[in-house]
Amino acid sequence: MHGYEMIQEIAERSGGAWKPSPGSVYPTLQLLEDEGLIVSETEGGKKLFSLTESGRTAADEGPEAPWEEASRGVDWEALSEIRQAGFGLMEAFGQVWKTGSKDQRDKALAVINEARKKLYLILADED
Repeated sequence: MHGYEMIQEIAERSGGAWKPSPGSVYPTLQLLEDEGLIVSETEGGKKLFSLTESGRTAADEGPEAPWEEASRGVDWEALSEIRQAGFGLMEAFGQVWKTGSKDQRDKALAVINEARKKLYLILADED
């Protein structure tokens, strides 16, 4: 696989609970290659990675897959509701931003900023 495919695979295996950034994946791949645990080859302009024999042994002896740990204890129903609410909020904000007047955009930005503050107040157990 190439790096982007790995990012997508981890996100899928964790049910969306963990999607590593390219900034963490590519340096890790370079480190693993430097340690002889993976090898790379360029194919069609993409750098493909595969395990070496040492890498396969290390993977077999290593800890539990990190995507399993990331998805353990996740309330999938609540996560779906949160995602829908967040996407809905951003969709509405985007619509105001694209089609609204300057005054409407300013009001929408104030609503978003106020919502962010209120969410942090929930964590602080304040009203």
